[in-house]
Amino acid sequence: MKNMKATKENIALVLITILSAVLNFGNLGIEGTANAYYAAAAKSMTMSFKNFFFVSFDPAGFVSIDKPPLGFWLQAISAKIFGFSGWSIILPQALAGVVSVVIIYHLVKRAFGSVAGLISALTLAITPVFVAVSRNNSVDNTLVMVLLLACWALTIAAENGKLKYLILSMVLVGVGFNVKMLQAYMIAPALYITYILSTATSVKNRILNLIIGTFVLMTVSLSWAVIVDLVPASSRPYVDSSTNNTVMELIVGHNGLERVSLSSNNNGNGAAGAPGGNGQRPSRQQDGTSSASDTIQNNKNTSNNTSSNTQDGNDKMAPGRDDQTPPSGHGQFDPPGNRQGNGVQMSGGSLGLAGSFGAQTPSSITRLFSKNILSDQIVWFIPLAIFGFIAAAIKERLKLRLDNTKKQALVLWGMWFLPVFVYFSFNTGTFHSYYLTMLAPPTAALAGIGITIMWQLYKEGGWKSWFFPVALISNGLVQMLMLSYFVDTSNIIKILAVLVIILCLGSSVILLMLNLMNIGKKGLENESNNKRHGITLRFKNIIVSLAVVGLMITPFVGSAAALVYPLNSSFPAAGLELLSGSSTGEGNLDGSMGNSRDSALVSFLEKNKTANQKYLLVVSNANSASDIIISTGDPVMAIGGFLGNDKSITLDQFKQLVAKGEVRYVMTGGMGGGNSSSSEIMNWVKQNGKLVSSSEYSDSTQVNVTDNATISDTSASTKAVGDNNSPNSNNTSNQDDQSKQNGRGFGGNSGSLYDLKSYTDSVSSK
Repeated sequence: MKNMKATKENIALVLITILSAVLNFGNLGIEGTANAYYAAAAKSMTMSFKNFFFVSFDPAGFVSIDKPPLGFWLQAISAKIFGFSGWSIILPQALAGVVSVVIIYHLVKRAFGSVAGLISALTLAITPVFVAVSRNNSVDNTLVMVLLLACWALTIAAENGKLKYLILSMVLVGVGFNVKMLQAYMIAPALYITYILSTATSVKNRILNLIIGTFVLMTVSLSWAVIVDLVPASSRPYVDSSTNNTVMELIVGHNGLERVSLSSNNNGNGAAGAPGGNGQRPSRQQDGTSSASDTIQNNKNTSNNTSSNTQDGNDKMAPGRDDQTPPSGHGQFDPPGNRQGNGVQMSGGSLGLAGSFGAQTPSSITRLFSKNILSDQIVWFIPLAIFGFIAAAIKERLKLRLDNTKKQALVLWGMWFLPVFVYFSFNTGTFHSYYLTMLAPPTAALAGIGITIMWQLYKEGGWKSWFFPVALISNGLVQMLMLSYFVDTSNIIKILAVLVIILCLGSSVILLMLNLMNIGKKGLENESNNKRHGITLRFKNIIVSLAVVGLMITPFVGSAAALVYPLNSSFPAAGLELLSGSSTGEGNLDGSMGNSRDSALVSFLEKNKTANQKYLLVVSNANSASDIIISTGDPVMAIGGFLGNDKSITLDQFKQLVAKGEVRYVMTGGMGGGNSSSSEIMNWVKQNGKLVSSSEYSDSTQVNVTDNATISDTSASTKAVGDNNSPNSNNTSNQDDQSKQNGRGFGGNSGSLYDLKSYTDSVSSK
């Protein structure tokens, strides 16, 4: 009988694993190369070991990306093995998602049994944000997998007191730090508190072991950063988004302090006081609207697979990738209306979801339950997790002395859940909806534990038996609240609402009525007593099963929508948001250029590339370079890094590259250029370069919209022609033509193309 039970358990685990694999891998090709910024880096990293080690954004190793290496090392290795493609760079994340489902099963099973483990695994597998991140080339689920392994090692250390398992746990967290920096430390309270309250060894030994473990943690965490910072700046790429070209500053600044703020001044319109990409507080006009400089400073605009396919003339600022700083102020740079990313309607459009960034939604205990871009991704099992933790804590008589595995597991999951829940509920720093995947594992674990414990309490009877029906009803009502936000957008959502009412709420009411009839008392599991009341235990099992199924249906359908609709490459989101969107856009699924104008530009650049030319193009920011790198594999210099504000090169250094012929074409305009170095370079280019007519590098059949940035570029160039006896003096005749035709965008940005060959020739002839 025991073997049969184990066989059923294994079959169930295999089925859940297959389900997770289908959700993560199914029709993965529709995602294209996903986040173009990271995809370009992965391609560049396959071209040399130097690029690989320093996570270079571009093939020439000019600037790095603003993340640690490990997650992208896995992507580059996968691309090297299977060939570069969208599928190969997303593969590590999709696989990490499946592995995480198996790990959480084993972790929960160790303390609360196989049923709790299976429910936890299923819950994690169908959580929308977890599925969305698994199908994207952001590295958050790689981090989740590593942290779950750290939890496994910690639980063993708490049970037997052995230092080696504690050290292993800290090593794994340090590895996680090298996946997503300080985000890995969100699990630290759970690990430290669980271990210090365990009883396998003396308090003195526990404290000493934690001191040793902390030293190991910091050593592993900072190992790569220290090595990079010790390498001379001239021998490595510039560290993107840092203010002083060091990884340590990147850790503390852009990926540290900018991520955390609990300011009470946030009204849901952006991160209160969130610094801009250059470490400065964004400027604001007196009327509260964003100025043009705010836009350059604070809108990190990712070039995703369809970034250049804007919806209308006003839609110029697409959502950004991972570490986007939210726009400040109100007005036209608030959440974009009816915007689509990769063919899917984005947040803030006709769906009426609040915010484009997590910090743009009002911070409160109800943030994850209100109508915004966060709730739909994670809220589905949170009430069940909260009730489950309370019920389990009561049943296990949880105290500060963690003298058994169940108590240790409860504290571990509870202390993972609580700080992360508080962070996402109240933080007004820079964070995005898909970061919520960090909350998925503890929510899933506590939900699985809660269902099994509350069912036991229900069968025992007494006042504790009320936990289960109340928890099921509460969770069902929260799901109905979520469905109400989208009910007018799809008939599928209306059907889901009916199913939740019938299966979950209906079954929960029956359980509640049984309690009211005083049937749910101690001894209810006795078969003769059940028959005397006309109710069998099997019937109650069926009712509970229907209620749980009712809770699983909606998040499962929302996650399964990712199999049909491409995710937004910058803000991957599944769930009802995706299910309610329209898949009308045509993503460039092979990672090629967004439209024919961009392809024409690349053809022009490659056709006119000179022998000494090192960089195919120079642009102000990485956003404008990503698609070219993905398409061609040629070096593109992003002088300002991702935000466009890096001080990666001086004007004199840039002049030397031009003089040697390593740089010929420069695309001015676009976001960024906020620091004096970038502005100086771009102004010099306008004064000394020849303005290339857009008719030479764009499809004449395309309708080009002239914007203010281009007009400004053209005017500046015209002024330079009149005021300076420079090599671009022969382009006066095409100024009027250029002002009419320019304004084309690359990677979502507008700009003007300049040719510096005349300057190179003039220097060479001296």
